[in-house]
Amino acid sequence: MRWTSRIRFLFLMPAVLWVLAFTVFPLGYSLYLSFVKIDQTTSVTRVKEPVLDEAGQPVLKSDGTPRTRNVVIKDQTNVTTFVGWNNFARMRSDPQLHEAIRVSLVFVFVAVPLELVLGFLLAVLFNRKLFGRPFFRTVMILPIFATPIAVAYSFFTIFYEEGGPLGWTGVPWLSDPGWALFSVILVDIWQWTPFCFLVFLAALQGVPDELIEAARIDGAGALDLLWRILLPVLQPTIVIVLLLRLAEALKLFDIPFAMTGGGPGVATQPYSLFAFRTGLRFFDLGYASAMAFVLLIVVSIVVTLFFRRLRQTYG
Repeated sequence: MRWTSRIRFLFLMPAVLWVLAFTVFPLGYSLYLSFVKIDQTTSVTRVKEPVLDEAGQPVLKSDGTPRTRNVVIKDQTNVTTFVGWNNFARMRSDPQLHEAIRVSLVFVFVAVPLELVLGFLLAVLFNRKLFGRPFFRTVMILPIFATPIAVAYSFFTIFYEEGGPLGWTGVPWLSDPGWALFSVILVDIWQWTPFCFLVFLAALQGVPDELIEAARIDGAGALDLLWRILLPVLQPTIVIVLLLRLAEALKLFDIPFAMTGGGPGVATQPYSLFAFRTGLRFFDLGYASAMAFVLLIVVSIVVTLFFRRLRQTYG
C-alpha cells in the first residue's frame, strides 16, 4: 500500500519537471529580467598566430622567419544592473511602443468584430437546409487548421506587387502603410472567421425548433427572429467567442512577422512583435520582459473574464 501511494509521485514527476523547466523557471527568470538592465560590451583583440602546415609545423617565409596571420578575438561581456521599476516607467514615454499599441488596438477593434459578425451571419446561413451543406461547411472550416506562419507566407505571395496573383490590381498591398495593415487584418479575418462560424453554428443547432416555430406563429419576421430570439439565446456564446478572440488578437505576432515584418516602417508592427524585436534583436531584455509582463497581465484579465463567464453560463 505504501509503494502504491509513492508510485503516484513517480508518474507525476515528468509532468512536474516539465512545468518547472519550461513554464515556472522561464516565467520567474523573465520577471527578474524586467527589473534589471543588461549592458552588453564587446572587446576586440587582434593577435598574430603562426601559420601551420598539414604536419603542424610552422610555414616559413623566404627569409626563414615564420609566416603569421592576424586573428581577431572578440570577448563579449554582459553587465547586469538592477533598475527597479524603470523598465515599466519607460513604457509611458516610448513613442515606438505607443505606435505598436495603436496598431494592436486597430487590429483588435477592426478584425475581431468583423470576424464575429461574418461568422454569425455565415452560421445563420448554414443553419438552414442548403444543397451540399456538409461539403461547404467542411470547406469553410479548413483555414482554421492552417498554421498562421504558412498562411502569412501564402498571402505574402498573393499580395506581392511584382508578379503576384493580385499584382495586376495596382494596389500597394504591402508597400503602403494603410494597405499593409488592411492586408494583415484581411488575412486574420480569413483564418479566424471560420472559428467563429463553427462555434456559432453549433450554438444555433442547439436552439430548440419549438422556440423558432412559436415565434413564427406569433408573426415574427426574419429580423424579429434574429434580434429577439437568436441573439438573446446566443448571448453567452457570443461573449465567450469575443473573449477568446480578444485574448488571441492581443497576442498577434506570427502573421505580421512573416507577411510584412512589421513594415513598411512600423505600420504593421503590433505590441508582441515590438517586444520580440526589442529583446532578441536589440538585446534590451529587461525592457522587453517588462512589456511581456504587461501583456501577460492584460491577457490574464481577459482570460479571467472568459472563465468567469463560462462558469456563469455552464456552471
